[in-house]
Amino acid sequence: MSVPSLPLEGFYSVIPAGGVGSRLWPLSRADAPKFLHDLTGSGQTLLKDTWDRLAPLSGEQRVMVVTGRAHRAAVEAQLPALADENIVLESEPRDSTAAIGLAAAILERREPGVVIGSFAADHVISGDALFRSAVADAVAAARAGYIATIGITPTEPAVGFGYIECGGPIRVPGADRVEAVSNFVEKPDLETAKRYLEGGDHLWNAGMFITRASTLLEELSRTKPELHAGLVELAEAWDDPETRGPAVDRIWPTLEKIAIDYSVAEPAAAAGRLAVIRGHFQWDDVGDFASLAKLNTAGRSGELAILGENARVLADASSGIVVSRAKRVISLIGVHDIVVVDTPDALLVTTSEHAQRVKAVVDALRLGGSSDVL
Repeated sequence: MSVPSLPLEGFYSVIPAGGVGSRLWPLSRADAPKFLHDLTGSGQTLLKDTWDRLAPLSGEQRVMVVTGRAHRAAVEAQLPALADENIVLESEPRDSTAAIGLAAAILERREPGVVIGSFAADHVISGDALFRSAVADAVAAARAGYIATIGITPTEPAVGFGYIECGGPIRVPGADRVEAVSNFVEKPDLETAKRYLEGGDHLWNAGMFITRASTLLEELSRTKPELHAGLVELAEAWDDPETRGPAVDRIWPTLEKIAIDYSVAEPAAAAGRLAVIRGHFQWDDVGDFASLAKLNTAGRSGELAILGENARVLADASSGIVVSRAKRVISLIGVHDIVVVDTPDALLVTTSEHAQRVKAVVDALRLGGSSDVL
């Protein structure tokens, strides 16, 4: 493993900080999404953890955050070193292509030829040296003309993640572990996931993309020309305060909602323009309470994870996770793999096995008009 010289020359970090994280309701809400919570007991939010991981790679003045207007104050409070011109505010969520594509268009206009790396604000990563080495190889691949992604080496036959199928190695100057991507695979069933784990040619898709901004925009112009045109027009108006607001109000609501996996990554893979670097660091997208329980009971099989300042929990022969944001005493007796999330206005009780179904509760509450608890 090579140790890169930091910061990486000509590199810009982009942090899309959007999404509510509905599978973590009622902890994660529209006004307090997942990335604004401390979910690992580190003493700081996932967003601040992400900043601390990326700032050494690009330099503090070369980190851009794309987030909702409603979260501006919270983001700026968490990241006091974030440059004013590097906070990009969405008027409403339009999915990852619009968020990352706008960042790419703005940065390419400011600095033609810039290499950008997009990393979610709400993932948990440990093993900084391994992460930095993987990013450095991805930047080398980006400079060679590829759209690069970092795939995570699977540790179990997980069915909650998409997978990246690796092709043969690619020769890239300055990087010795770049591979072609032959296919993106949607979340598989358990038997298929077991085959992927045993075969060694599939990696978890962690949604990390590193590329020249111009390369991403070129791919987007090929696959989604109307979306590309809207983003470029927005970027042209962005750095002038007088033109930015009217342009956002006029253009942003018209942009197609589509994930960057579908608009850029999959077409690039089909065209032989997508490369992958195997990431051997520990990674989790904290997608539900089952994964949150694993993070907080790592190495302590069968125990109960308790999150929440001043949580009052009594447990006897029980395992799982309790997240307490209320003052009441929670007592658990003889229950296993339990999930209890207690907030002042909502209580969730489920099991780790059914943690992915929490999103259905959120959908039902929204349809029922109970937006006050969302």
